[in-house]
Amino acid sequence: MNLRGVDLNLLVVLDALLEEAHVSRAADRLGLSQPATSSALERCRHLFGDRLLERAAGGMRLTPKAEALRPRLKDALAGLVDLLAPSEVLLADLRQTVRLLMADSLAALLLDPLVATLSRTAPGLDLVVQPWHGAPAAMEALTRGTLDLAASVFPSAGPDIRREELLREGYVVAMRRDHPAVADFDLDRWLSYPHVLVSGRGEVHGALDEALARHGRVRRVGLVVPNFLLVPPLLLGSDLIALLPGRSIASEMRDGLAVLEPPVAVEGFSIHLAWHRRREGDAGVRHVAATLREVAGAHAP
Repeated sequence: MNLRGVDLNLLVVLDALLEEAHVSRAADRLGLSQPATSSALERCRHLFGDRLLERAAGGMRLTPKAEALRPRLKDALAGLVDLLAPSEVLLADLRQTVRLLMADSLAALLLDPLVATLSRTAPGLDLVVQPWHGAPAAMEALTRGTLDLAASVFPSAGPDIRREELLREGYVVAMRRDHPAVADFDLDRWLSYPHVLVSGRGEVHGALDEALARHGRVRRVGLVVPNFLLVPPLLLGSDLIALLPGRSIASEMRDGLAVLEPPVAVEGFSIHLAWHRRREGDAGVRHVAATLREVAGAHAP
């Protein structure tokens, strides 16, 4: 193909069209008129020899070729930005939005100091914090370019995903301070009361159950909730007991809770920071990642 005959601005329009799957929204995002955006879509269809966007029930959908193009187009545009960007960007001059995914308990721990630090070092950076829907969904969003950074548990990552340990977390047992199991606390007393389990998918089996099975023991899961922030208030008003990541218990809740070591060993886990390799040249994303490392380091044991 002769690149001299290709308007590279079309790729920017196509990126917005494929992300929004909607001509009007893509036009608003780009500051273009709807007719100009529709015209650009027709030119892209001719360029790629494919419909790219097709009408479907409730809107438009990407063709299989468009789905395959999305990550490659993101990579190509990121490479052009890196090529054309000035060699040094002043943080105070940055004006961009960084999309960050964090699990709820991690956001409760790190978001306040993260925002406070960014407001001093890069006041033009805006954050969009997205909810946790599982590691596969996060990896897909990083690959598709709808997410810039993800901070949570990622046991593995694809070849284009960069991943590093942000924190190492361990488990503690928590119950209300005057809970009858606190006195002479041991495995039997622990298992004599119903447990609360955190699972975003409604599962009733967790890391503790695997550890108990090795000892020939089982527990009763009396309640399953979708996030860690719901647990401490529940413990304060009931005889429920929880096995929680230590950092998921906010400091203001600890006064009313007994926090103990588990009677059986339960392996901790790493919380990772992950991003796609195409974001490595993005000054704003790099700065948010560096600031996250900084504030997470302040909570290291």
